[in-house]
Amino acid sequence: MLYQQIARNKHKTYLIFIVFFLVLGVIGGIIGRLMFGNTLSGIIVALMITLFYALTTYFQSTSLVMKMNGAKPVTNSEQAPDLWHIVEDLSMVAHVPRPDIYFIDDPSPNAFATGRDPKHAAVAVTTGLYELMDREELEGVLAHELSHVRNYDIRVSTIAIALSSAIILISSILSNVYRWGAFFGGERDDDRNDSSNNVIQIILWLVGLIFAIFGPIIASLVQLAISRNREYLADASGVELTRNPQGLISALQKLQQSEQPLQHVDDASAALYIDNPVKKKHSMQHLFDTHPPLSDRIARLQKM
Repeated sequence: MLYQQIARNKHKTYLIFIVFFLVLGVIGGIIGRLMFGNTLSGIIVALMITLFYALTTYFQSTSLVMKMNGAKPVTNSEQAPDLWHIVEDLSMVAHVPRPDIYFIDDPSPNAFATGRDPKHAAVAVTTGLYELMDREELEGVLAHELSHVRNYDIRVSTIAIALSSAIILISSILSNVYRWGAFFGGERDDDRNDSSNNVIQIILWLVGLIFAIFGPIIASLVQLAISRNREYLADASGVELTRNPQGLISALQKLQQSEQPLQHVDDASAALYIDNPVKKKHSMQHLFDTHPPLSDRIARLQKM
């Protein structure tokens, strides 16, 4: 059952990445047409920007994310004995190298995993979570994070962050195109009386305006969809590692009771955390939540 869920989520993720690249291609094509009169050149530039973001984020993901979140490395077991030994034991059970361990000095209970693959992975835990959870609950949380490592969720999340950043950048370029009025510059004198050209120009103007406004929102929604899918999977995978669903259930219940947001939240990596670090209450059926509701996750675990 778990492996079927992994396969389904992989297929969903591939579909989501296709959406990412389609959005990037459309935005890039519109910029190329409006600024240079060449759609293909815009698509190529957009994909080159995306490739740069993806490679930079991919190879420096751990150090970048940890710096953005103010995390400090735990270098030996004496700094946090329970944390160190639980990660060590769970890594052996999961058959992955022990990831680097980091502390975030923040009273809000939370944790996340990052990296490009199990050999270059890291987990971070806030001081608030370490102090709040007992050993069984801490084990449940860390099993969840090690599952992200084992299932290569960290790679998917890293690439998703890069693609989202690229879409936001390219959408801002498109917004500036409209601000500068560059879409008028590509129109030639002999085309001004051509009604078909005017219709195409108007359509491009309207489509481009939509993407300039909603491009970043689309990027966020796609990234959040990836995060939601993989949180459910990591919960189930974590229980498989510990053989003890109650540890994670109890930990999620404590997180549900906590209303204290992280003091410093990096928006680009917010979706990595085990619980929404902002702790905002949203309407519209949690449309913009980075995570599925904790109550839903707890209910699923209780049925295992």
